[in-house]
Amino acid sequence: MARILFVMTGADHWTLADGTRHPTGFWAEEAAAPYEAFKDAGHEVVVATPGGVVPTVDRASLAPEVNGGPEGAERIEKVLDSAAELQRPVRLEDVDLADYDAVFYPGGHGPMEDLAVNADSGRLLTAALESGKPLGVVCHAPAAMLAAAREEGGSPFAGYRLTGFSNAEEAQAGFADRAKWLLQDRLVELGADYVEGEPWAPNVVTDRNLVTGQNPASSAPLAAELLKALG
Repeated sequence: MARILFVMTGADHWTLADGTRHPTGFWAEEAAAPYEAFKDAGHEVVVATPGGVVPTVDRASLAPEVNGGPEGAERIEKVLDSAAELQRPVRLEDVDLADYDAVFYPGGHGPMEDLAVNADSGRLLTAALESGKPLGVVCHAPAAMLAAAREEGGSPFAGYRLTGFSNAEEAQAGFADRAKWLLQDRLVELGADYVEGEPWAPNVVTDRNLVTGQNPASSAPLAAELLKALG
């Protein structure tokens, strides 16, 4: 049995370019699908958030239209309701990577607000990348990479093939012209080799121990890759 750390946003809003607070949090499918896959495989999940706050689900991510209909929405909500770990997160500040076999970051717009500037998360990501342990990051969660830095300067993710929520998807979601910055642009700026797939279609990119997914539909395939890596 492996012990898998879920690093999740503690934010319940995303501050837009005009100062408006858009209600958000984590995206339901991106936590639920991997959680279910890991638990079904017999692994332990530990949730960590900044300050140990209980993570907020983005209510929009529970809507039937983004879950393949009412049945899908109901199923996702049941998984989240059953995930007791979400209600008792540990403090991200206290996490020791040595206690875990793999690290996973679900997305949602929340990470754009807090994890993108969280030094504890940045240090954890850097250590996880260097450890060789499986590291999975999906959708908007690669925003957390912006807080990671090498001691000698530069990003530890520079030169890695990876993906994340694309500019095209942000535009189709209606936020591209309202955001302070776009994730794809920032990932390219830090020196990553960004791999763009079709909007909303599964796109999982593996480079060494780093496994990234572009969007919510990439969550389950990404979890399958992490399970393979765990053997």
